[in-house]
Amino acid sequence: MIYFNAGKPGRMEDKMSNIEQMSVNAIRVLSADAIQKAKSGHPGLPLGVAPAAYELWAKHMNHNPKNPEWKNRDRFILSGGHGSMLLYSLLHLFGYGDLSIDDIKNFRQIDSLTPGHPEYGHTVGIEATTGPLGQGMAMAVGMAMAEAHLASVFNKEGYPVVDHYTYVLGGDGCMMEGISSEAFSLAGTLALDKLIVMYDSNNISIEGSTDIAFTEDVMKRFEAFGFQTIEVQDGNDLAAIGAAIEEAKADKTRPSLIKINTLIGYGCPAKQGKASAHGEPLGDENVAALKENIKWPCSEPFGVPQEVYDNYRAIAEERGKAEEKWNKLFDEYCEKFPEMKELWDKYYNGYDMSELFNSDEYWAAGDKPEATRNTSGAILNIIKKHMDNLIGGSADLAPSNKTNMKDAGDFSKDNYGGSNLHFGVREQAMTAITNGIQLHGGLRAFAATFFVFSDYTKPMARLASLMKLPVAYIFTHDSIGVGEDGPTHEPVEQLAAFRSLPNFTVYRPCDRVETAAAWAYAVQSQDTPTALVLTRQNLPQMAGSSKDALKGAYIIADSSKAEPDAIIIASGSEVSLAVDAKEVLAKEGIDVRVVSMPSMDVFEAQSDEYKESVLPDSCRKRVAVEALSDFGWYRYVGLDGAVVSMKGFGASGPANVLFEKFGFTVDNVVKTVKSIM
Repeated sequence: MIYFNAGKPGRMEDKMSNIEQMSVNAIRVLSADAIQKAKSGHPGLPLGVAPAAYELWAKHMNHNPKNPEWKNRDRFILSGGHGSMLLYSLLHLFGYGDLSIDDIKNFRQIDSLTPGHPEYGHTVGIEATTGPLGQGMAMAVGMAMAEAHLASVFNKEGYPVVDHYTYVLGGDGCMMEGISSEAFSLAGTLALDKLIVMYDSNNISIEGSTDIAFTEDVMKRFEAFGFQTIEVQDGNDLAAIGAAIEEAKADKTRPSLIKINTLIGYGCPAKQGKASAHGEPLGDENVAALKENIKWPCSEPFGVPQEVYDNYRAIAEERGKAEEKWNKLFDEYCEKFPEMKELWDKYYNGYDMSELFNSDEYWAAGDKPEATRNTSGAILNIIKKHMDNLIGGSADLAPSNKTNMKDAGDFSKDNYGGSNLHFGVREQAMTAITNGIQLHGGLRAFAATFFVFSDYTKPMARLASLMKLPVAYIFTHDSIGVGEDGPTHEPVEQLAAFRSLPNFTVYRPCDRVETAAAWAYAVQSQDTPTALVLTRQNLPQMAGSSKDALKGAYIIADSSKAEPDAIIIASGSEVSLAVDAKEVLAKEGIDVRVVSMPSMDVFEAQSDEYKESVLPDSCRKRVAVEALSDFGWYRYVGLDGAVVSMKGFGASGPANVLFEKFGFTVDNVVKTVKSIM
């Protein structure tokens, strides 16, 4: 462990020049004023960690406010997203995206550029949506992995065109969250030396001192993970913070943790060091006391001296020179290695997959029964041959999820060029890391696990939806078809949960053609995550399946009459069951249409005319069949219809026995259709 400076946090005026004092305090004042005006927010973090943020952004981080999308910029993620005013103050002062003082004044107001927590894609300069603690930590690991992989692919001797750091800042709460330990354990294993974690240690949480629930030695934990550990005793000491950052950058074999001892709510006499500084406005009197205590020259709200703005803009100009230097290097690189320039454009601008997805080979029907997980694995490998930047893996289940990409190599500390990621048994961290990879740019990412374990992935899949990240999730072992492993491993309610997510597409295909459609949709999506929900057990290839699966639902076996007597709707493994039931019903004079609905989400996006052609309003006799929860199906069957579904949890036994036990039989489907006639 390395220590910088000694003693407890001291007076900042003893630690820095006057203009630096004022520049740091500008962050504090803007944060306090904005939170006070909004009458809500979290002042504790911005007040305590302002010196560290200023030191990093002003002197060590490569970034260019004039071009926030510069490919080789250092990344900064505020994992403690509740402290968003720290980030908004920095973006405003450095001149990002013309974030104005009026935007700062509109903190937490409707339609403002300064929402309560940072939102990616909403405010220029925000690298990731954060707020749920710990998740930013894990996304930072993903960004560092992306940097390492892209460097391995593109860098040539003398041309380090991918060469940047990922910085992530969070506090005690982030360190308590299990996702942080999951992610940092992997980061240490992978020796991600360009990952630098800045730990705002103030020993305060909402309920009071962290000692009531959090007494472990965080530094020793990170040492065990394989991190270099550095401690700054005084969070107001810019020189010590700067030395720690440079020490972290100097280690070329390990990621680094910098523990910075701070005082929550620093500068506010009545609040500093107290839990009340965390998540509520300081109050008008305390804001005034803060300004007096730190000798702020402007008493009016949001007042910042011009010399402070001038200092920030001069620094921004200087930091921006790093991009100018890189642009020259990159131009030379492109001239010397035109083939790499072509590859770079594909990685960053996207692959044209139209030739593959318009080919007969891609849409060829299967010739024998096959589990859709197996089909997915074969299609994944076909796509990888046409999409070099596809990267992903499984939470220790690749052989079962069928997600190994042949001849693509395994990503490790000895081979960052590998495309197969091994996350270990870390489902939540895996999903966050995948988000981080996608956020970084240049790569298309996927993650995989058993569908029942998708519960662990849900929080980060939700953030992917919020951030409009086209990540693909491969969820296998999709129903009671798991069989002997029993109800702990048989998903029932998970499909309904993911279908309920806004801006999230779920596909549950019935055979090879529909699985091909699911993958085509997933890798062509620009702003929507996609889940492929796949079977363990073999399914027959359906004669009527087609590319119309790209419309979410279609007629896979039609009635003889223009107006069917009834409609059976099914997905995945239950589509063949529905078709078999149709044949039995036909013998009894009941003419049924069967609709395969692999994706409710995609179907709902179709025109009213198309939806009417598949599910005409005139036919109210409808039965849905799916070996999972019935939640969501009544929008299609209505009050006059019925659903053959799971009404509780599964059981342990052979899959075929379970399907019979829970009513997923031809006889029961036929009986159910007759019951509504």
